[in-house]
Amino acid sequence: MDIRIYPPEEMIEATVELPLSKSISNRALIMNALTPGAASLGLVANCDDTAAMKAALDLPLSLINREPAYPVNVGLAGTAMRFLAAYFASLDGAHVELDGNDRMRQRPIGPLVDALRACGADIEYGGSERFPPLLIHGKKLTGGKVKMDATVSSQFISGLLMVAPTMEHGLDLELQGEIASLPYLKMTISMMQQRGIAVELEWNRVTVKPGTYHPSSRQIERDWSAASYWYEIAATTAGWITLPGLSEDSLQGDSRVAQIFERLGMVTEWEDDGAALNPSPEVFNRLEIDLSGNPDLAQTIAVTCCLLGVPFILSGLQSLRIKETDRITALANELAKLSFVLDTSKPGVIEWETNQRRPVQGVAPIDTYGDHRMAMAFAPVAYFVPGIVIKNAEVVSKSYPEFWDHMRAVGYTIQDAAESAPKPAEE
Repeated sequence: MDIRIYPPEEMIEATVELPLSKSISNRALIMNALTPGAASLGLVANCDDTAAMKAALDLPLSLINREPAYPVNVGLAGTAMRFLAAYFASLDGAHVELDGNDRMRQRPIGPLVDALRACGADIEYGGSERFPPLLIHGKKLTGGKVKMDATVSSQFISGLLMVAPTMEHGLDLELQGEIASLPYLKMTISMMQQRGIAVELEWNRVTVKPGTYHPSSRQIERDWSAASYWYEIAATTAGWITLPGLSEDSLQGDSRVAQIFERLGMVTEWEDDGAALNPSPEVFNRLEIDLSGNPDLAQTIAVTCCLLGVPFILSGLQSLRIKETDRITALANELAKLSFVLDTSKPGVIEWETNQRRPVQGVAPIDTYGDHRMAMAFAPVAYFVPGIVIKNAEVVSKSYPEFWDHMRAVGYTIQDAAESAPKPAEE
């Protein structure tokens, strides 16, 4: 459904209950599945990605421990694809065809398959070489010394590490190249250590000893990636927003958004039960940030900077080309509709200067490209362009199904674009 958004009529002062962390939930589900005798987890993220992971892990062994290979389709859930590939490869007796939607079949998985095969896995490509679908015949993996390309996705590394304790010889993993999204890898390692696994990261090497996961009663944190959109809303409206359940010492690398938005006029005050976002007149006149560890923040930051008139250079974004969509091209296309012309000529870099503008002759609907983060990052534009249309708004269900309801709750008007006409401009 396409929606039309109008801004609040009064200053925002609200409390928003964020969803639980998708990243932590998906890791916790895999580790729990590998824990002997573990009870089902409590509350986990309520979103498409986690639902895809949970559905696959809940499949009875009677279905997946027989031929022909049982079809498991994760849709657009990239985390589920990578983590489940490793999980099923290590599950002795499993026979699974792991697939996704058309976009998933364009997202590379070769580095993970190569590493799993080096550990003894039996995996075949069901279509194009180095891309899903995968035909997986699970077995106990041997492990040992393995090399892996670390530049494409930290999810490849995390997927391999989480099954490493079940390997006969554990894992001695050499990471080749600069590690993509390092904070997510550190999150995986911390969660494994909390569950009793001996795992160490030292420079470009990760070692995991054979072991058994212990049950964990830790609650899932609130989602910092979801919080980024409320930082954007608060910064662009000078609103006051409280986000319960966030922690300054979070496992999530995207908690860095609090520091970044200090430069964009939004100060975080830490309270006993979460974070209070307070407007500040201190806005930097330029932003230059390496987001190699936090690529999911790129859309939020780029749109915010354009709306606030803050020129920027965002680097370390090579992985954005292989996300749910080519996010660099998508950002450039949609910001151009708002008169903001990005320079994307350098690999992994997005630049914008305030003099790079074109006159706006009416704003065309914002395309979301099947990407939840495009929809949420562009929603706050409504404060500057009342009545802006966001196409295929339902894509937010991938990570934050309640997002539009939460926007309504803080004062935004959201209508079905097919049933509503733009409001006349006030005189």
